[in-house]
Amino acid sequence: MFGLDPGIFWFVFGVTLFAGFVKGAVGFAMPMIMMSAFASVLPPKLALAALILPTLVTNVMQAGRQGFGAAWGSVRRFRWHIAMVGIFILVSAAFIGAVPQSLMYLLLGIPIVAFAAWQLSGRPLKLPVHHERRFEIVTGIIGGLYGGISGIWGPPLIVYLLSVGAPKDEQMRVQGVVFLLGAVVLTFAHLGSGVLNGQTLPLSAVLIVPGVLGMWAGLKVHDRLDVTQFRRWTLVLLVLSGLNLVRRGLELLAG
Repeated sequence: MFGLDPGIFWFVFGVTLFAGFVKGAVGFAMPMIMMSAFASVLPPKLALAALILPTLVTNVMQAGRQGFGAAWGSVRRFRWHIAMVGIFILVSAAFIGAVPQSLMYLLLGIPIVAFAAWQLSGRPLKLPVHHERRFEIVTGIIGGLYGGISGIWGPPLIVYLLSVGAPKDEQMRVQGVVFLLGAVVLTFAHLGSGVLNGQTLPLSAVLIVPGVLGMWAGLKVHDRLDVTQFRRWTLVLLVLSGLNLVRRGLELLAG
């Protein structure tokens, strides 16, 4: 099925459904969950290609949920971060073939574990911001460099939003806007890099279905329930997923 063993395909399908649900409920973590799980059964480039289109479409849903005016306001306010993410996704995407698999797994796993474990410790991940514009630009550059290689550029944005004290509703909307614009750039970048091609596009396209279904269900949960405990369990899952990536990276290095 789409070039995969049926068991692997349905595993990937189920992971995407769950990742969409998490994104709908808490506003982030979809590509982290997908990449962490996909890396166990797919080659790194195929894993990255598979998550691109579902991420793009679900970000459209998240960014536009409160209307175009609110989304455009977020674009204007956080334009420097958005610009840096877009530029440096293009820069780093060109080097994806030069990054060893072991290093890629470690670069993905270690920050995911650190981010989630810090949040689970009960201490807010909030850094002192003395020069907000500079901090906005730096976090955008970091997110973009990371995103072009891995498809994940959310953690630096979340750190930035927490550090400037963005309200919850705005944080959810800004995440959607930044993730959407970054996803558009990522899509075109990897159409150019060859990661997204005639062989990988069909799988990525079919995964839009579970991504959207999961997102829709997650948004219902977000609207009706307190997501604090759900977010905590999501972070536990991210720690476990990140540790699995680190394990695979170390195995490749040792081998």
